[in-house]
Parts: sequence; C-alpha cells; structure tokens
Amino acid sequence: MMVRSSSPVLRPGTLIFAVLSLLLGAGGTAWPQSAPPSLGVQEQGPQAPPPPSTPAPPAREENPGLIHEMGKLFDKLPSILPPIKSPSETMNDLSRLAKPSSMVSGRIACPASSNGAPDCKQAADQLCQSKGYKEGKSLNADSAEKCSPKVLIPGRQRKPDDCRTDTFVTSALCQN
Repeated sequence: MMVRSSSPVLRPGTLIFAVLSLLLGAGGTAWPQSAPPSLGVQEQGPQAPPPPSTPAPPAREENPGLIHEMGKLFDKLPSILPPIKSPSETMNDLSRLAKPSSMVSGRIACPASSNGAPDCKQAADQLCQSKGYKEGKSLNADSAEKCSPKVLIPGRQRKPDDCRTDTFVTSALCQN
C-alpha cells in the first residue's frame, strides 16, 4: 500500500512524530535506568569496605526526559498567547463598549457628498438629532427614483438627467 505524504490525516501524526523524535534525540544521553527492585531478599556475603572518601560528584541536572521538555514548551507558551484578563477587567471592557442606544424610525434624505455618492451618516445624525439624541448610525436605507415631469410627455426621448435616485435613511441607531 502506498501512503501519500499530502494526506491531511497523516500531517498531524507526522508532525507529532517529528517533534517527539527531536525531543528524544536532542538530549544526547540515554535515560538512566534504575536497578531492578529487590523483593526483600538481601544477599549475605562478605561486605566490602567502604570506598575511600572522595569529593562528591557535582549535582546532576534535571532529567532531560520527554515530560521535562514538554514542561519547557508550556513555560514558553504564555509569552506567545495574549494575557488572560480577570472577570472584572472583562466586564469593564464590555461596559465601555456598550453605550446606551436606541433605534429610531423616520425618513431623512441622504445629501450628496463631494464624489456624488449619498452621505447617509449625516442623514442618520439628523434623524437622531430630531429625536433628541446626539448622533446616529444608519441601520436601514431606502432608494427611490425621482423623475422630471418631462418624462411623461408622449413621444419624448428620455435623457440621462431626467431622473435621479434619492436615498433615504429610514431607521438609525442613536446614541447620546
């Protein structure tokens, strides 16, 4: 059976295998093995004299095993992630974002801006100010085509400037 390396199922497994291989192979030394446990049976025999007193070997570093290496990765993780906020800080942030607001309805024409497009922000502000609020944001708009009475003359050819499209703000979200 042929296995393709582009298989999405194999990618995470390959990645995990590579990380584990690097972690296990990076130590350079083998893991220490402990002596087999004695089950309460002690050998009786001539006891060797204690070895001459020599300076103790320097303290051994921590065991560079898999768990230790994974711990190092998790120690580095908080520097990558954003800090976790306390619940009170989160509530303060949300209260700053949530300003008291109300939705109002009406019909205000959007004036044309310098580039000819309708400026509905200004119309939303006007709609909110007419209801006693400071400013607003357009929620719903409506468009209508307004034509000159000349269009109704029978047999007359319609010209490009005979009709125009007017845009109106019909509802807005208002804030103080």
